[in-house]
Amino acid sequence: MGIVIGTNEPEVVWNAFRFGNTSLKANHEVKVFLINKGVEIEEIKDEKYNAKEQSDLFIENKGQILACGTCLESREKEGSKVCPISTMKDLLKLVEESDKVLTFG
Repeated sequence: MGIVIGTNEPEVVWNAFRFGNTSLKANHEVKVFLINKGVEIEEIKDEKYNAKEQSDLFIENKGQILACGTCLESREKEGSKVCPISTMKDLLKLVEESDKVLTFG
């Protein structure tokens, strides 16, 4: 399953990763691709919708995260564990290999 996150809105990102974690626990393979403002995930600070906690759990549960390199570059950001630099070819591969793709934001 592929999940594309294109926003930095705390509640949306939190729910996207909650869904990803639920899917991993149900033995689905899940990849997340961060695009647009989604690459700003590490800057989300919200006590009610703790996106960092959910994304860390996603990584612990063996989910894979990819992040648009151009989107990171345009924000003068470098890749990281949560936002590893990826390309449109990686997004295309995610779409081609996934039985379902969900988009958030």
